[in-house]
Amino acid sequence: MSAEATDPGAHARKRGRPRIDLRRLGRVALLGPVARDRLPDAIGHVAEAHRAHHPDADLTVLRRAYVLAESSHRGQMRKSGEPYITHPLAVTLILAELGAGTTTLTASLLHDTVEDTEVTLDQVREQFGDEVCYLVDGVTKLEKVDYGAAAEPETFRKMLVATGNDVRVMSIKLADRLHNMRTLGVMRPEKQARIAKVTRDVLIPLAERLGVQALKTELEDLVFAILHPEEYAGTRALIAAADGGQDPLAEIAESVRATLREAGINAEVLIRPRHFVSVHRVRSKRGALRGTDFGRLLVLVSEDADCYAVLGELHTCFTPVVSEFKDFIAAPKFNLYQSLHTAVVGPEGAVAEVLIRTHRMHKVAEAGVVALGNPYVQDGTTTAQHDEPVDGERADPTRPGWLSRLLQWQESATDPDTFWTTLRDDLAQDREITVFGAEGGTLGLPAGASCVDAAYARYGDAAHGCIGARVNGRLATLSTVLTDGDTVQLLLAQDASSGPSPEWLDHARTPAARIAIAGWLEAHPDGAPGSHKTRPAPPRAQDRAADDPVPGLGPGPGRTGDRDTGVTVDVPGAPVRLAGCCTPVPPDDIIGFTVRGGAVTVHRRECPATARMRAVGRPAVGARWHDTGAWGGPADHRVTLVAESFGRPRLLADLTEAIAAADAAIVSATVEPPSEQRVRHTYTLQLPDAAGLPALMRAMRAVPGVYDVSRAQQPAAAR
Repeated sequence: MSAEATDPGAHARKRGRPRIDLRRLGRVALLGPVARDRLPDAIGHVAEAHRAHHPDADLTVLRRAYVLAESSHRGQMRKSGEPYITHPLAVTLILAELGAGTTTLTASLLHDTVEDTEVTLDQVREQFGDEVCYLVDGVTKLEKVDYGAAAEPETFRKMLVATGNDVRVMSIKLADRLHNMRTLGVMRPEKQARIAKVTRDVLIPLAERLGVQALKTELEDLVFAILHPEEYAGTRALIAAADGGQDPLAEIAESVRATLREAGINAEVLIRPRHFVSVHRVRSKRGALRGTDFGRLLVLVSEDADCYAVLGELHTCFTPVVSEFKDFIAAPKFNLYQSLHTAVVGPEGAVAEVLIRTHRMHKVAEAGVVALGNPYVQDGTTTAQHDEPVDGERADPTRPGWLSRLLQWQESATDPDTFWTTLRDDLAQDREITVFGAEGGTLGLPAGASCVDAAYARYGDAAHGCIGARVNGRLATLSTVLTDGDTVQLLLAQDASSGPSPEWLDHARTPAARIAIAGWLEAHPDGAPGSHKTRPAPPRAQDRAADDPVPGLGPGPGRTGDRDTGVTVDVPGAPVRLAGCCTPVPPDDIIGFTVRGGAVTVHRRECPATARMRAVGRPAVGARWHDTGAWGGPADHRVTLVAESFGRPRLLADLTEAIAAADAAIVSATVEPPSEQRVRHTYTLQLPDAAGLPALMRAMRAVPGVYDVSRAQQPAAAR
């Protein structure tokens, strides 16, 4: 495939400055440096584009960077036949047209010098300073001779870590990949496919997350042409056929202009052609394409308020397609994108999609972090020095939530293959949600994340002890999938040895959670002693019916001995366990029953299960408590309480707060559906001291709306 064939974006390129002629530029570059008081002709295009965004920029440093790059690359040629200097020049021009600052352009001119020439990082630092040196180092590949097959994933790891401190590193990498993709036709087909797949799986998602739509859309089209040549050819033919006829969007655009003029709204109305992949997606979704499907209307205004004024006029004067409305101004996307999306029916019944945004929003939508530069740099060369300031969150693109999460989990993915596979999976999650902590603060998570993911994002390895969650005030399982705007409170066990179960991997979507869970399970193949996640072997049906009607409700492992339970029974040497149906604690009046296997299960005497045991002929066994000060630990006292209450907002939160204030830990809880405005809550709790049970019950009864708290007399509902 020729380089020309892999340039599908040419039809939609903006009018104005033509693409740089690399062969002519190569001939100019071979002439070498010029007089010190002149800017080399070879970077005239770069200077022109840069001054369009930064009229007062000092071009002296660009001249010095070009002289070093040209002299160090002199004699090197690209596979396409041009002098190598044409590549850093083209990459720099891409960034200049997007509005990158002088520091970024300087590093871009030098980005291959350390990797491919005798220039060292120390020389770059000495001549251009620490910032330029950091950026050049960030995009310099690791040597294959040192890293072997791990060179590519480890190079990306290095770039991502550098990007965590300065997003300009990834800006240069994206522009570098774009120019390489434009000229990929000289490579062997198999190498084209390999590079295109990495671009699709890693670079395009990164461009999307950093908001650099101008680079992302062209990269998508270039990858589309290489990996799906037949679909690409068909889409290209459709676009070519549409270009030959009358554009139905033109008439709607003129109607929109007239409507906004009459309303006194100063706005620019443009027709924005769709790129190849966008047309292909619309065709796949709708089947036959409409004449208006090859583009969208773009309305640009000066102020945020004007966006909503335009929206009001369009919805008043045209028939809106309500299902197409989205407000990304009030709720920006996680990649900085802001715009109003809508669709209206034109005079002839044609439906046109409309994007409404300010000029600044448009700049950020096209160039993302490239246009914003590095907000921490105050060198007079970044966009922030020339544009109005924005609020702190949007002015800080170097700390997006997804990047913080990525940098966190990559530290645990020491194996290059694990890192590479996990990185692709992570970047494939292209939508983000925000959830709120009950105690304050927010968490950014990928769409589809569960309470397990929230636990590890909030607590790190301490989330191994998570035993449950409340979502929007209601108890929820850890597998519950969260949605945007949910409020989450995570419940942690007091037992430090607790650990996750293998099932958690089925519910974990974030790499940080999966890596942490897998690491714990690998380190604890037999589970953690005393962990609330570890379950004993299930009893036979007859025994379970009498001893623990609800599997998992019982006291759990490690409580089968006289010393552990604090109970002495009249069967010497018999294992003892406390019944889960009534969860006896001192000083309850207790009685035991022998079950199959020789164990003795201890119940409260008033427990309904004792009558059933006697009815089936089970002999009773005498049982009594030890001195409570001589046995057991804080986790040894379990009790099941039932709270009867009237339904009201925040009741569940208030009850659990009362339980926590009494230093009790919630092992499990259920809330039955309301009946006649009454709600029944069942809690299985661990008490640090059984003597505190009466005070705990009084505290729960004191919660407004609760009219009774009692010990469970019947098996609790399944959890």
